[in-house]
Amino acid sequence: MNRGEYVGRFAPSPTGPLHFGSLVAAAGSFWDARARGGQWRVRIEDVDGPRSVPGAGDGILRTLEAFGLEWDGPVVWQHQRTDAYRGALEELASQGMAYPCACSRKDLEGAPLARDGARIYSGRCRDGLPPGGRPRAWRFRVPTGLFGFLDAVQGPVRENVEKEVGDFILLRADGCFAYQLAVVLDDAAAGVTHVVRGADLLESTPRQVALQASLGLVEPIFAHLPVVLNEQGEKLSKQTRAPAVDLRQPASVLTEVLAFLGQKPPAGLASGTVKAVHEWVLEHWALERVPRQRGLPWQSPISGVGLRSR
Repeated sequence: MNRGEYVGRFAPSPTGPLHFGSLVAAAGSFWDARARGGQWRVRIEDVDGPRSVPGAGDGILRTLEAFGLEWDGPVVWQHQRTDAYRGALEELASQGMAYPCACSRKDLEGAPLARDGARIYSGRCRDGLPPGGRPRAWRFRVPTGLFGFLDAVQGPVRENVEKEVGDFILLRADGCFAYQLAVVLDDAAAGVTHVVRGADLLESTPRQVALQASLGLVEPIFAHLPVVLNEQGEKLSKQTRAPAVDLRQPASVLTEVLAFLGQKPPAGLASGTVKAVHEWVLEHWALERVPRQRGLPWQSPISGVGLRSR
């Protein structure tokens, strides 16, 4: 495969420093790209301004550099791409594929939950705003039928997005563009061919596939890696107080990541250099060895913290 044929990416949200779980996603996507002779790009997903922490994006980039995860091309910051999101929303609206919604969170209370915990939208504003209603957000008019894909790690995924999720938001009431719209447009603009990321995003991917189809965008190949779980069986995250990844022993931490991803690195690799770790990966990386599970425990030899599965 030529270097130009594979384009991967890592797209973190700048809500805090990278932790072990986010490093798994970063390194996994990096190694898959490099082992296939491809490019690897970085995008800082700061479209959600209220959640972004000042300086966190730059901190993430410094951490990637410390682990030898070198990206191709300039870093993309989502806050600079709002014109592209607005243009796509206008295109969908002109085709009748997007519409204004007056519903508040209170209006959605009591609605059943989708698999990812979001409220299933009833379609209350699908045929027009209710009397006296004022537009708060814009929603995607989900086409009828199944949307799915064959995940390179987790296997086949299928969902009737219209019934199991409902018309989802593209532009929020606070004026921020939603993740689902931004991610498909950003990946298409960057020419991304392979999306390797955490399995916590697996449930939302059929929504992205539906958007890609409606916008005439090429669907990338997806691979969702298992997420790292803490002692309570929760995904490592800022919300679960996951500590920042340890920068003092980068080769050792990268070797832990390889072991977590089922790559069976030799014991001596942890005491070597970051360069040696990446050289070993180029010769031995195999995506098919990644465990086909959505979440996994991990016992860290460095921190001694035990993590358990769910």
